Amino acid sequence: MTKFRMGELTGGEMRALAGEGPVILLPLGSHEDQGPHAPMGDYLSAERVAERIAARATAQGIRTLVAPVLPFGGADYFGTMPGGIALSQATLRAVLADMFACLLRHGFTRLIVINGHGGNVQAIHEVTQDIYRARKLLIPSFYLWRVGYGMLPGIVGDEVAKKAAGHGADPLTSVAMHLFPEWIRHDMVPPAPVAPEVKGLKVSGFGTVRFEGVDMAVPIELDETAPNGVWGGDPRLCSAATGAALVEQLSEKGARFIAHWVAREG
Repeated sequence: MTKFRMGELTGGEMRALAGEGPVILLPLGSHEDQGPHAPMGDYLSAERVAERIAARATAQGIRTLVAPVLPFGGADYFGTMPGGIALSQATLRAVLADMFACLLRHGFTRLIVINGHGGNVQAIHEVTQDIYRARKLLIPSFYLWRVGYGMLPGIVGDEVAKKAAGHGADPLTSVAMHLFPEWIRHDMVPPAPVAPEVKGLKVSGFGTVRFEGVDMAVPIELDETAPNGVWGGDPRLCSAATGAALVEQLSEKGARFIAHWVAREG
């Protein structure tokens, strides 16, 4: 049996693999509100997709491992959610820097981030940029859900994609319906959200309000933007079938990227 999760490898197995120069995927996610119907641990979806990417890449001849997932994402707009756990941006940068330093110390340079949270993007960029400046080593990041948004029209059509895409809706709710059907509360799936107002202005997104046709940044949090955790999309349009197609396409895209990246080393 081929192991992909680094946490399942024995010390002897890891030492043997170290000499092969495997690709190591670092899945990151968050533990936050995903709506009344979906599990808070979206890091679990990032981990599962990373495992599928690793399996495909390994089957194609590029040994690929998955590091233990980092379940806590960078703090952004979700601090008011009971049970939510996030890291400050400074802490996240420090954690990422230490994670990379450990792997680089042992000669692992084929590193790819599999990101599942928007609040991680800036910290990932800053830490990997520091590594590039110091070592001329490029560490790419595959932001799953940003790519997933782009895949939706090809799966469900432009009209449905436009209505379904959003926080607490697609792509993450469909992915969770596929990967963790037993955790979905179908009896609690809400309708499409109605934008609340702040000082007489419609909330237009996480941290923004609309004024005379343009977005203005304001430091509002979850309760003022999406009181039930759903923003911008109708979760009633999500489905396990859509999630299966997304996971398939994301896994294939990730494996192809690994092949492309490794072929152009040096």
